[in-house]
Amino acid sequence: MPYQPLCRAHRLISKSVKTELPGFETHKNYRQKAAVVFPSLPTSLIQLSPEARLEEACGLALAINLDVVFADIVKLREVKPATFLGHGYLEKLQEIIGSRDIELLIVDISLTPIQQRNLEKKLNIKVIDRTALILEIFGERAKTREGKLQVELAHLNYQRSRLVRSWTHLERQRGGAGFLGGPGETQIELDRRIIDDKIVKIKKELQKVKQTRALQRNARQRVPYPVVALVGYTNAGKSSLFNRLAGADVFAKDLLFATLDPTMRRLRLPSGREIILSDTVGFISDLPHELIMAFRATLEEVLEADLIVHVRDIANPNSGEQKKDVLSVLDNLGLKEVEQQDKYIEVLNKTDLLTPEDHASVLSLCERRLNVVPTSAVTGEGTGAFLRLVEEKLSAAHRQTQIKIPAADGRLLAWIYSNSEVLDCQTKGENLLLNIKINAVNLAKLEAKLS
Repeated sequence: MPYQPLCRAHRLISKSVKTELPGFETHKNYRQKAAVVFPSLPTSLIQLSPEARLEEACGLALAINLDVVFADIVKLREVKPATFLGHGYLEKLQEIIGSRDIELLIVDISLTPIQQRNLEKKLNIKVIDRTALILEIFGERAKTREGKLQVELAHLNYQRSRLVRSWTHLERQRGGAGFLGGPGETQIELDRRIIDDKIVKIKKELQKVKQTRALQRNARQRVPYPVVALVGYTNAGKSSLFNRLAGADVFAKDLLFATLDPTMRRLRLPSGREIILSDTVGFISDLPHELIMAFRATLEEVLEADLIVHVRDIANPNSGEQKKDVLSVLDNLGLKEVEQQDKYIEVLNKTDLLTPEDHASVLSLCERRLNVVPTSAVTGEGTGAFLRLVEEKLSAAHRQTQIKIPAADGRLLAWIYSNSEVLDCQTKGENLLLNIKINAVNLAKLEAKLS
């Protein structure tokens, strides 16, 4: 009996990927056939349901133009130390691999190097786990030097633990003298040392990136423009919302991890106040630790942001689980209980994909929660309300005060308009009487100018 994929995963498998993605020139005439399996364990801590997790894994495979011809959930009572999957299921896989000419098996979980090697020997095809799959996507998408460095660091850390399966000459030994490798140094030790040297070099380069970003943040604080960072699950629509708000042309597509490199644009709020809007890499469930650490330099922009905007795909049936995954990553980065903080806004995106009943329900929810706003990056619905909420949140930290300045001091007046929100301006003889909202830092600067 032919295999019948699960309904949602089936739509992904059947989806024809016609559009050529950046970096996929080598795949134009050839698409590697792949099988995707998700091992489901009764003790799993994964938020998503097995069906949703399988669908997501298929989406990841499609994101690098693989031809997914088989997808399945494997219900396991226990993990087999040698191969993770049971002997009976592996025999079933062997038949399917042979009948469908499958060249790659994706096991949507973290495998040990030994498990990966044993599966390849048993099935006689290439096997990768979830971490390797995400690394492959990141490697294809990184465009800036910083992004490429971060991906390379994550890849080297991952590869270092898998030298046992990456080389066929590890049984050889080589002689040497001094620091070049002592007598009898094995090839695996040499390879590991080479990788370690590369890791040290990349970390130094990323440290320079970190210092540059710190200088840029200091420069913005001197201007200053508040930074509003968009975060969220991958494919939640962050880049589409970013493009609509900022008039930018960031790559935005219905693909997992369409955005990898962070982008910033200056944006004018309805009051005329200017902010910096930042688009960041999307999060995902069970995000590999190597990637969190490698992208920490980029994610520091989120830590330093004046306002964090969590963009959610409210049309996704797993939106609630995705929210938990995003908050978990933010928590790991050091933003503890960010949802309870004043600097947090939740955007329920993709309302254009909801049924009328669900749409009404979302609107009702947003009316009851002050920090939640519904939007559609496609139609523009709710973007005005979102910008007003951003302005309200940023203004909440500002103090209202009244000042008097000489009407002829145009330079000071221009500074006040650039660094505060002018609520009212009246002429009193040769002076101007201004009611303004201003933060503590700029208030101190203004007082110094007036003294």
